[in-house]
Amino acid sequence: MIAKEHVIDLPMRVYIGNGILNNIHSYFAQLNLAQPLLMVTGHKVRQLFVEGLLDRLSGKGSEVIEVEKGDIEEAGKVEERAKEVKAKAIVGIGGGKVIDVAKYSAYRANMDFISVPTAPSHDGITSPFASLKGLSRPVSIKAKGPLAIIADVEVLSSAPKRLIRAGIGDTVGKLIAVRDWQLASRLRGEYYGSYTASLALLSARHALKCARLFNINLIESVRILIEALISSGVAMGMAGSTRPASGSEHLFAHAVEMLEPDRALHGELVGVGTIIMSYIHGLNWRRIRKLLNEIGFPLKAKELGISEETLIKALTIAHTIRPERFTILGDRGITWEAAEKILSETGIIGE
Repeated sequence: MIAKEHVIDLPMRVYIGNGILNNIHSYFAQLNLAQPLLMVTGHKVRQLFVEGLLDRLSGKGSEVIEVEKGDIEEAGKVEERAKEVKAKAIVGIGGGKVIDVAKYSAYRANMDFISVPTAPSHDGITSPFASLKGLSRPVSIKAKGPLAIIADVEVLSSAPKRLIRAGIGDTVGKLIAVRDWQLASRLRGEYYGSYTASLALLSARHALKCARLFNINLIESVRILIEALISSGVAMGMAGSTRPASGSEHLFAHAVEMLEPDRALHGELVGVGTIIMSYIHGLNWRRIRKLLNEIGFPLKAKELGISEETLIKALTIAHTIRPERFTILGDRGITWEAAEKILSETGIIGE
Protein backbone atom coordinates (compact mmCIF):
# COMPACT_ATOMS: atom_id res chain seq x y z
CA MET A 1 0.00 0.00 0.00
CA ILE A 2 1.23 3.49 -0.87
CA ALA A 3 1.41 5.45 2.38
CA LYS A 4 1.30 8.91 0.86
CA GLU A 5 0.92 10.73 -2.41
CA HIS A 6 3.90 10.48 -4.74
CA VAL A 7 4.01 13.15 -7.45
CA ILE A 8 6.25 12.60 -10.48
CA ASP A 9 7.25 15.66 -12.51
CA LEU A 10 8.71 14.90 -15.93
CA PRO A 11 9.78 17.28 -18.74
CA MET A 12 7.02 18.26 -21.14
CA ARG A 13 9.43 18.18 -24.09
CA VAL A 14 12.97 17.01 -24.75
CA TYR A 15 14.60 18.41 -27.88
CA ILE A 16 17.78 16.63 -29.03
CA GLY A 17 19.63 17.11 -32.32
CA ASN A 18 22.50 18.75 -34.18
CA GLY A 19 22.41 22.53 -34.55
CA ILE A 20 19.02 22.85 -32.86
CA LEU A 21 20.03 25.76 -30.64
CA ASN A 22 19.29 27.98 -33.64
CA ASN A 23 15.62 26.97 -33.31
CA ILE A 24 15.32 27.86 -29.63
CA HIS A 25 12.87 30.70 -30.26
CA SER A 26 10.46 28.32 -31.99
CA TYR A 27 10.76 25.82 -29.14
CA PHE A 28 9.86 28.57 -26.68
CA ALA A 29 6.79 29.31 -28.80
CA GLN A 30 5.79 25.62 -28.84
CA LEU A 31 6.05 25.61 -25.06
CA ASN A 32 3.83 28.72 -24.88
CA LEU A 33 6.45 30.53 -22.85
CA ALA A 34 5.44 34.09 -22.10
CA GLN A 35 8.07 36.79 -21.82
CA PRO A 36 10.06 38.22 -20.21
CA LEU A 37 12.49 35.36 -19.67
CA LEU A 38 15.54 35.43 -17.45
CA MET A 39 18.46 33.60 -19.02
CA VAL A 40 21.08 32.35 -16.58
CA THR A 41 24.49 31.64 -18.04
CA GLY A 42 28.24 31.99 -17.66
CA HIS A 43 30.51 34.58 -19.25
CA LYS A 44 32.00 32.34 -21.96
CA VAL A 45 28.70 30.76 -22.93
CA ARG A 46 27.09 34.20 -23.10
CA GLN A 47 29.67 35.34 -25.62
CA LEU A 48 29.30 32.19 -27.71
CA PHE A 49 25.54 31.63 -27.72
CA VAL A 50 23.29 33.68 -25.51
CA GLU A 51 23.53 37.17 -27.00
CA GLY A 52 22.44 35.82 -30.38
CA LEU A 53 19.52 34.00 -28.78
CA LEU A 54 18.22 37.21 -27.23
CA ASP A 55 18.26 38.88 -30.64
CA ARG A 56 16.01 36.15 -32.02
CA LEU A 57 13.42 36.32 -29.24
CA SER A 58 10.33 38.10 -30.44
CA GLY A 59 9.18 39.70 -27.17
CA LYS A 60 10.69 42.46 -25.11
CA GLY A 61 12.13 42.55 -21.65
CA SER A 62 14.02 39.26 -21.61
CA GLU A 63 17.50 39.59 -20.18
CA VAL A 64 20.64 37.70 -19.24
CA ILE A 65 22.28 37.30 -15.85
CA GLU A 66 25.74 35.78 -15.50
CA VAL A 67 26.75 33.54 -12.62
CA GLU A 68 30.33 32.93 -11.56
CA LYS A 69 29.88 30.33 -8.83
CA GLY A 70 27.51 27.47 -8.16
CA ASP A 71 26.47 28.47 -4.66
CA ILE A 72 23.48 29.54 -2.62
CA GLU A 73 24.45 33.22 -2.76
CA GLU A 74 24.45 33.26 -6.57
CA ALA A 75 21.10 31.46 -6.62
CA GLY A 76 19.70 34.13 -4.33
CA LYS A 77 20.81 36.87 -6.73
CA VAL A 78 19.16 35.11 -9.65
CA GLU A 79 15.93 34.59 -7.71
CA GLU A 80 15.84 38.27 -6.74
CA ARG A 81 16.46 39.42 -10.32
CA ALA A 82 13.81 37.06 -11.69
CA LYS A 83 11.24 38.62 -9.37
CA GLU A 84 12.37 42.17 -10.20
CA VAL A 85 11.89 41.71 -13.97
CA LYS A 86 8.72 39.65 -13.39
CA ALA A 87 10.19 36.78 -15.40
CA LYS A 88 7.74 34.13 -16.56
CA ALA A 89 10.44 31.46 -16.70
CA ILE A 90 14.14 30.94 -15.97
CA VAL A 91 16.33 29.47 -18.69
CA GLY A 92 19.63 27.89 -17.67
CA ILE A 93 22.15 27.85 -20.52
CA GLY A 94 25.53 26.41 -19.60
CA GLY A 95 27.33 23.76 -17.62
CA GLY A 96 26.61 22.12 -14.29
CA LYS A 97 26.86 25.11 -11.95
CA VAL A 98 24.69 27.29 -14.20
CA ILE A 99 21.99 24.64 -14.52
CA ASP A 100 21.98 24.03 -10.75
CA VAL A 101 21.75 27.75 -9.90
CA ALA A 102 19.00 28.29 -12.47
CA LYS A 103 16.78 25.40 -11.39
CA TYR A 104 17.15 26.14 -7.69
CA SER A 105 16.31 29.80 -8.34
CA ALA A 106 13.26 28.72 -10.36
CA TYR A 107 12.17 26.48 -7.49
CA ARG A 108 12.52 29.30 -4.97
CA ALA A 109 10.73 31.78 -7.24
CA ASN A 110 8.05 29.23 -8.26
CA MET A 111 8.75 29.69 -11.96
CA ASP A 112 9.14 27.32 -14.90
CA PHE A 113 12.68 26.20 -15.68
CA ILE A 114 14.13 25.38 -19.09
CA SER A 115 17.37 23.38 -19.21
CA VAL A 116 19.79 24.16 -22.06
CA PRO A 117 23.05 22.30 -21.31
CA THR A 118 26.22 23.23 -23.16
CA ALA A 119 28.40 20.54 -21.56
CA PRO A 120 27.41 16.92 -20.80
CA SER A 121 29.26 16.90 -17.49
CA HIS A 122 26.58 15.58 -15.07
CA ASP A 123 22.95 14.45 -14.78
CA GLY A 124 21.68 17.68 -13.25
CA ILE A 125 20.37 18.45 -16.75
CA THR A 126 17.08 16.74 -15.86
CA SER A 127 16.92 16.03 -12.15
CA PRO A 128 14.74 18.04 -9.74
CA PHE A 129 17.71 18.37 -7.38
CA ALA A 130 20.63 20.78 -7.24
CA SER A 131 24.10 20.54 -5.76
CA LEU A 132 25.16 23.98 -4.54
CA LYS A 133 28.00 25.18 -2.37
CA GLY A 134 27.44 27.22 0.76
CA LEU A 135 25.42 24.56 2.56
CA SER A 136 26.38 22.93 5.85
CA ARG A 137 27.30 19.73 4.01
CA PRO A 138 27.54 18.53 0.41
CA VAL A 139 24.06 17.16 -0.27
CA SER A 140 21.57 17.62 -3.10
CA ILE A 141 18.64 19.92 -2.37
CA LYS A 142 15.18 20.14 -3.89
CA ALA A 143 15.02 22.21 -7.06
CA LYS A 144 12.74 22.72 -10.06
CA GLY A 145 12.56 19.95 -12.61
CA PRO A 146 12.78 21.26 -16.19
CA LEU A 147 9.65 22.03 -18.18
CA ALA A 148 11.77 21.24 -21.22
CA ILE A 149 15.32 20.28 -22.18
CA ILE A 150 17.04 21.58 -25.29
CA ALA A 151 20.16 19.55 -25.98
CA ASP A 152 22.19 20.55 -29.03
CA VAL A 153 24.54 17.60 -29.67
CA GLU A 154 26.78 19.76 -31.86
CA VAL A 155 27.26 22.26 -29.03
CA LEU A 156 27.67 19.53 -26.41
CA SER A 157 30.28 17.74 -28.54
CA SER A 158 32.31 20.95 -28.76
CA ALA A 159 32.66 21.13 -24.98
CA PRO A 160 36.13 20.42 -23.57
CA LYS A 161 36.76 16.66 -23.63
CA ARG A 162 37.50 16.78 -19.92
CA LEU A 163 33.86 17.74 -19.28
CA ILE A 164 32.59 14.96 -21.55
CA ARG A 165 34.76 12.43 -19.70
CA ALA A 166 33.39 13.74 -16.41
CA GLY A 167 29.84 13.15 -17.66
CA ILE A 168 30.75 9.56 -18.46
CA GLY A 169 32.26 9.16 -14.98
CA ASP A 170 29.17 10.58 -13.28
CA THR A 171 26.85 8.27 -15.23
CA VAL A 172 28.90 5.09 -14.75
CA GLY A 173 28.47 5.68 -11.02
CA LYS A 174 24.83 4.56 -11.22
CA LEU A 175 26.15 0.98 -11.24
CA ILE A 176 27.12 1.51 -7.60
CA ALA A 177 24.22 3.75 -6.59
CA VAL A 178 21.68 1.07 -7.50
CA ARG A 179 23.69 -1.68 -5.80
CA ASP A 180 23.86 0.43 -2.61
CA TRP A 181 20.12 1.12 -2.84
CA GLN A 182 19.40 -2.61 -3.06
CA LEU A 183 21.62 -3.17 -0.03
CA ALA A 184 19.78 -0.52 1.98
CA SER A 185 16.49 -2.12 1.02
CA ARG A 186 17.57 -5.58 2.16
CA LEU A 187 19.32 -4.55 5.38
CA ARG A 188 17.36 -1.45 6.44
CA GLY A 189 13.95 -1.96 4.84
CA GLU A 190 14.33 1.18 2.74
CA TYR A 191 11.95 1.69 -0.17
CA TYR A 192 13.45 0.39 -3.43
CA GLY A 193 11.96 1.23 -6.81
CA SER A 194 12.86 -1.48 -9.31
CA TYR A 195 11.73 0.50 -12.35
CA THR A 196 13.68 3.64 -11.50
CA ALA A 197 16.68 1.50 -10.56
CA SER A 198 16.50 -0.21 -13.96
CA LEU A 199 16.38 3.17 -15.67
CA ALA A 200 19.47 4.32 -13.77
CA LEU A 201 21.32 1.10 -14.64
CA LEU A 202 20.41 1.60 -18.30
CA SER A 203 22.02 5.04 -18.11
CA ALA A 204 25.19 3.51 -16.67
CA ARG A 205 25.35 0.89 -19.41
CA HIS A 206 24.96 3.63 -22.02
CA ALA A 207 27.83 5.50 -20.37
CA LEU A 208 30.03 2.43 -20.84
CA LYS A 209 28.97 2.41 -24.50
CA CYS A 210 29.93 6.10 -24.71
CA ALA A 211 33.40 5.22 -23.44
CA ARG A 212 33.80 2.59 -26.17
CA LEU A 213 32.79 5.11 -28.86
CA PHE A 214 34.64 8.10 -27.41
CA ASN A 215 37.78 7.73 -29.55
CA ILE A 216 35.89 6.49 -32.62
CA ASN A 217 32.87 8.77 -33.04
CA LEU A 218 32.74 11.59 -30.48
CA ILE A 219 29.45 13.08 -31.71
CA GLU A 220 27.63 9.75 -31.50
CA SER A 221 29.25 9.11 -28.13
CA VAL A 222 27.97 12.46 -26.82
CA ARG A 223 24.49 11.86 -28.22
CA ILE A 224 24.27 8.59 -26.30
CA LEU A 225 25.73 10.26 -23.22
CA ILE A 226 23.23 13.12 -23.17
CA GLU A 227 20.35 10.67 -23.43
CA ALA A 228 21.88 8.64 -20.58
CA LEU A 229 22.22 11.78 -18.44
CA ILE A 230 18.61 12.73 -19.14
CA SER A 231 17.27 9.28 -18.26
CA SER A 232 19.31 9.29 -15.04
CA GLY A 233 17.71 12.59 -14.07
CA VAL A 234 14.28 11.20 -14.92
CA ALA A 235 14.98 8.23 -12.64
CA MET A 236 15.63 10.62 -9.75
CA GLY A 237 12.46 12.54 -10.52
CA MET A 238 10.41 9.35 -10.52
CA ALA A 239 12.01 8.05 -7.31
CA GLY A 240 11.57 11.38 -5.56
CA SER A 241 15.18 11.25 -4.37
CA THR A 242 18.74 10.96 -5.67
CA ARG A 243 18.92 7.30 -4.55
CA PRO A 244 18.98 5.78 -8.09
CA ALA A 245 21.92 7.97 -9.07
CA SER A 246 23.96 8.64 -5.94
CA GLY A 247 25.51 6.10 -3.61
CA SER A 248 28.85 5.44 -1.96
CA GLU A 249 30.71 6.56 -5.09
CA HIS A 250 29.18 10.03 -4.63
CA LEU A 251 29.89 10.03 -0.91
CA PHE A 252 33.56 9.47 -1.71
CA ALA A 253 33.49 12.26 -4.30
CA HIS A 254 31.83 14.68 -1.86
CA ALA A 255 34.39 13.80 0.82
CA VAL A 256 37.27 14.64 -1.53
CA GLU A 257 35.56 17.89 -2.56
CA MET A 258 35.20 18.82 1.09
CA LEU A 259 38.87 18.12 1.84
CA GLU A 260 40.36 19.63 -1.33
CA PRO A 261 37.71 21.75 -3.05
CA ASP A 262 37.91 22.84 -6.69
CA ARG A 263 40.76 20.50 -7.61
CA ALA A 264 39.09 17.76 -9.66
CA LEU A 265 35.75 17.73 -11.46
CA HIS A 266 32.80 16.12 -9.72
CA GLY A 267 32.35 13.51 -12.46
CA GLU A 268 36.04 12.64 -12.34
CA LEU A 269 35.82 11.89 -8.63
CA VAL A 270 32.61 9.90 -9.11
CA GLY A 271 34.32 7.81 -11.80
CA VAL A 272 37.22 7.03 -9.47
CA GLY A 273 34.73 6.38 -6.66
CA THR A 274 32.94 3.91 -8.91
CA ILE A 275 36.13 1.88 -9.33
CA ILE A 276 36.74 1.91 -5.56
CA MET A 277 33.20 0.88 -4.66
CA SER A 278 33.12 -1.76 -7.41
CA TYR A 279 36.16 -3.29 -5.69
CA ILE A 280 34.38 -3.24 -2.32
CA HIS A 281 31.14 -4.64 -3.78
CA GLY A 282 33.07 -7.41 -5.54
CA LEU A 283 32.14 -6.20 -9.04
CA ASN A 284 34.37 -6.22 -12.11
CA TRP A 285 36.21 -3.00 -11.28
CA ARG A 286 39.03 -3.81 -13.73
CA ARG A 287 36.65 -3.60 -16.71
CA ILE A 288 35.41 -0.18 -15.64
CA ARG A 289 38.95 1.04 -15.00
CA LYS A 290 40.11 -0.21 -18.40
CA LEU A 291 37.31 1.57 -20.27
CA LEU A 292 37.85 4.84 -18.42
CA ASN A 293 41.60 4.60 -18.91
CA GLU A 294 41.14 4.19 -22.67
CA ILE A 295 39.40 7.58 -22.94
CA GLY A 296 42.09 9.38 -20.95
CA PHE A 297 40.12 9.56 -17.71
CA PRO A 298 42.22 10.69 -14.70
CA LEU A 299 42.53 7.60 -12.52
CA LYS A 300 45.54 8.29 -10.30
CA ALA A 301 46.00 10.77 -7.48
CA LYS A 302 48.60 12.69 -9.48
CA GLU A 303 46.30 12.93 -12.53
CA LEU A 304 43.44 14.19 -10.35
CA GLY A 305 45.67 16.77 -8.69
CA ILE A 306 44.74 15.34 -5.28
CA SER A 307 47.21 14.12 -2.67
CA GLU A 308 47.24 10.42 -1.86
CA GLU A 309 46.66 11.21 1.80
CA THR A 310 43.50 13.15 0.94
CA LEU A 311 42.10 10.26 -1.09
CA ILE A 312 42.78 7.82 1.74
CA LYS A 313 41.19 10.13 4.30
CA ALA A 314 38.19 10.75 2.02
CA LEU A 315 37.53 7.03 1.83
CA THR A 316 37.66 6.74 5.63
CA ILE A 317 35.17 9.58 6.21
CA ALA A 318 32.86 9.08 3.20
CA HIS A 319 30.26 7.24 5.31
CA THR A 320 29.83 10.37 7.49
CA ILE A 321 28.83 12.67 4.62
CA ARG A 322 25.21 11.47 4.59
CA PRO A 323 24.83 9.22 7.64
CA GLU A 324 21.13 8.72 6.88
CA ARG A 325 21.99 7.11 3.53
CA PHE A 326 23.10 3.50 4.04
CA THR A 327 25.65 2.17 1.53
CA ILE A 328 28.29 -0.54 1.26
CA LEU A 329 30.46 1.63 3.55
CA GLY A 330 28.14 0.86 6.45
CA ASP A 331 27.84 2.90 9.63
CA ARG A 332 31.47 2.59 10.72
CA GLY A 333 33.24 3.18 7.43
CA ILE A 334 36.67 1.92 6.45
CA THR A 335 39.91 2.04 8.43
CA TRP A 336 42.94 3.96 7.18
CA GLU A 337 44.83 0.72 6.53
CA ALA A 338 41.95 -0.80 4.55
CA ALA A 339 41.44 2.40 2.55
CA GLU A 340 45.12 2.55 1.67
CA LYS A 341 45.04 -1.09 0.56
CA ILE A 342 41.95 -0.59 -1.63
CA LEU A 343 43.33 2.53 -3.31
CA SER A 344 46.67 0.85 -3.89
CA GLU A 345 45.23 -2.34 -5.35
CA THR A 346 42.96 -0.41 -7.73
CA GLY A 347 45.96 1.64 -8.90
CA ILE A 348 44.65 4.99 -7.70
CA ILE A 349 47.62 5.61 -5.41
CA GLY A 350 51.18 4.36 -5.68
CA GLU A 351 53.35 3.86 -8.72
